[in-house]
Amino acid sequence: MDNNIISPFAATIGGGFLGGVLLGYAIKKIIRIAAIIVGLFLAGSAFLQYQQIDSINWDKVEGSITGLTSATFGVLNENYVTTQMMSNFGIPLTGSMASGFTVGFYKG
Repeated sequence: MDNNIISPFAATIGGGFLGGVLLGYAIKKIIRIAAIIVGLFLAGSAFLQYQQIDSINWDKVEGSITGLTSATFGVLNENYVTTQMMSNFGIPLTGSMASGFTVGFYKG
């Protein structure tokens, strides 16, 4: 077989996998840091309410969190343009990037 045919294909797969690993690892770290910050903020707010320094309407907090998550997932599910853009990269790149993302997210 000719190396001129295999070389770009291998570079696409290898580059996609490496990019996916880095992306998955970074996203897991960002999610972990954000969860810690939000958790500390909520714990601090609960402590201030327990000490009767502050009054928090927990029903409004829960409603805003629920609205935020439903709006986020609605945008992700209905965004057809992003899906079309990713399909133009081709199956080798997106497949290797998805598997790399899984490995990076798992190891992160």
